[in-house]
Amino acid sequence: MGQYYRKSLSAERLKRCYDVAPKRTIQYLEAEIAHVKNHIHKGKKVLELGCGYGRVLKELANKCQTLVGIDLAPDNILMAQNHLSEYKNVEVILMDAEFLGFRDNQFDVVLCIQNGLSAFKIKPVKLVKEVIRVTRTRGLCFFSTYSQKFWEDRLEWFRRQSEEGLLGEIDYDATRPGLIVCKDGFRSSTFYEDDFWRLAETLKLESEIVEVDNSSLFWEVRK
Repeated sequence: MGQYYRKSLSAERLKRCYDVAPKRTIQYLEAEIAHVKNHIHKGKKVLELGCGYGRVLKELANKCQTLVGIDLAPDNILMAQNHLSEYKNVEVILMDAEFLGFRDNQFDVVLCIQNGLSAFKIKPVKLVKEVIRVTRTRGLCFFSTYSQKFWEDRLEWFRRQSEEGLLGEIDYDATRPGLIVCKDGFRSSTFYEDDFWRLAETLKLESEIVEVDNSSLFWEVRK
């Protein structure tokens, strides 16, 4: 599905997905960013995986010493560079989250939010290992997913995207709580709380799970 975003849902089309978001979805998106902001302080070096056109980076730019965003879609990188041109402490790089081109122990905080573990379509263990590798000792890694309480609102948001022609027609026969399927091949699954705990156990990670706004779950890993 990472290829779907890269080829069909990047830059202006991706931004339009947020432009058509219902009020409750906007609240969810703002709550996610607010939660992250509460854990970021001046002087920190922060990395965001799947930065898109820079939506989250712009919100965090004044909270960090250095902010780096990566994305696989060239169109996203170009749009983000324009979107963030006034911020000299922000860099956006064309890069695959599966193979992070950074040395070990580079970042104080790493973000993989808005259901990134499912959306990237990378083996979760491999992705988390890469994130941990580039995080400094006692640094924080944030992985978020949708709360099950947010399902109806999430489906409404994706319905609007489909009606705008940003996604294919939703296949309601295949769609079920936690999984949205479109007839053009798009699939949006969900990473659940139990999935996070299994990863924590497998990788022997110090972590906790926090629900935010009854709309997202944050798996917060301390290296």
